[in-house]
Amino acid sequence: MPFSASDLQAIWLTLKLATATTAALLLLATPLAWWLAHARTRWSAVVGAVVALPLVLPPTVLGFYLLVAFGPQGWGGQLTQALGIGLLPFTFGGLLLASIVYSLPFAVQPLQHAFQAVGRRPMEVAATLRARPLDAFVHVALPLARPGFVTAAILSFAHTVGEFGVVLMIGGNIPEQTRVVSTQIYGHVEALEYGQAHWLSAAMLVFSFVVLLALALLTRRTARVYA
Repeated sequence: MPFSASDLQAIWLTLKLATATTAALLLLATPLAWWLAHARTRWSAVVGAVVALPLVLPPTVLGFYLLVAFGPQGWGGQLTQALGIGLLPFTFGGLLLASIVYSLPFAVQPLQHAFQAVGRRPMEVAATLRARPLDAFVHVALPLARPGFVTAAILSFAHTVGEFGVVLMIGGNIPEQTRVVSTQIYGHVEALEYGQAHWLSAAMLVFSFVVLLALALLTRRTARVYA
């Protein structure tokens, strides 16, 4: 087998992290994207810019500030210790938190565009039929925005799988705890184990191609449906 036991452990931890991050992001990003799609206040531009920051910010910078904020002296670290959670850096919980922050725009922006495409008209029609706002949102807006949810889920999962800088800063490279595929490749290269690094890198290359192909097919299918 081309993958060692530590490689398989890194792959399992990566899939576990990406799945948990995607699930959390879909829950958190849905109300935020709805608000950004329909808010008409000056604060929506500020919040949109904050959400998009990970797109332009170097991952190591984001990871550094998360490490400081959730360290022993940071406000986040003092809060998690007061709640009995302990410190998050160099734990799976810290990895999950960093992944959620880093991949947030990849979930929010597709959902925001999907909600903007839906518009207010379906909700107004539902209101004339005496549907409550929450019922109209669940039974009208969410089904109409389904392509946006699929895109957000694919992008969030794929982006989490490919993380390196943020993961290394706040998670380190601890076997079976925080070592994911990207840091495992880094470790192989540092140890001059180019053969093992090649197999994992090739797997990541194939995975990235499949994700882009799936997005292209989804975009084409969505365009046909809404044409």
